[in-house]
Amino acid sequence: MSTCPPLERPPRYPHAWLPCLLASQVLGAAAWWQYGWTVGLPVLVASHAALCWGTFKPQSQLFCPVLTKLPTSARAVWLTVDDGPSDQTLPMLDLLDRHGAKATFFVVGERAAARPDLVREILRRGHTLGNHSETHPARWFWALPPARMRAQLEGTQAILQGITGQRPRWFRAVIGMSNPFVAAALYRTGLTRVAWCARGFDAVVADPQRVVGMVERHLAPGAIVLMHEGAPHGRNLEGMALLLQRLEALGYRTLLPEELEGTLARATREAA
Repeated sequence: MSTCPPLERPPRYPHAWLPCLLASQVLGAAAWWQYGWTVGLPVLVASHAALCWGTFKPQSQLFCPVLTKLPTSARAVWLTVDDGPSDQTLPMLDLLDRHGAKATFFVVGERAAARPDLVREILRRGHTLGNHSETHPARWFWALPPARMRAQLEGTQAILQGITGQRPRWFRAVIGMSNPFVAAALYRTGLTRVAWCARGFDAVVADPQRVVGMVERHLAPGAIVLMHEGAPHGRNLEGMALLLQRLEALGYRTLLPEELEGTLARATREAA
């Protein structure tokens, strides 16, 4: 019997995409040979379009399972904060404390190594950590070859375990984009890929009102909310403050997946 918690979804078949891709190319070539380019070309284009969709769509499960929302009907959201640790980490933690909110911080390995005290403080305040790559190669993460993809995930796991004694369970792709090789890296590390269903683009949008407005359009029970810290515009704290106020006004609370797992486990035991 599997002991994997219900929310963890590391890939079980990390290389399943390869035979599917090869079969699609053979099918396209056969269609071209049999019926000419008017049939063969659309088949090949469709197969490559699917590959691009799996790479550039953060919520795509083409290559591996992706967690996009929590399975709950309660008015609760999983608040996630990307790109730290940074100069904004401590004030962000203070802000969350004032609102009684909890979040998962998806941290960058090299930034964590440079500021280990902030990483430990995140855990001390009752929040959790996620893996957000080692160097945050925003332009090229989606195109990394297998060895470099594996190094990005495994390097951060090693850094965070060295700092905290714990290995994160959650991984978020840089800019949300992935490629076929991320599945094997997730399989080796036991990580579950996490996307989102509500975001305000606060890494680039400086106006907190616009940020919160975009998040609010996609709020729902179990929503995974994507926020950032340390953006060049310097207004992430204002955006988070406004979001927390708005969540409270709408009757939402924050919910970590670990808390939900405990609730699900208790419900299962009671029903047995």
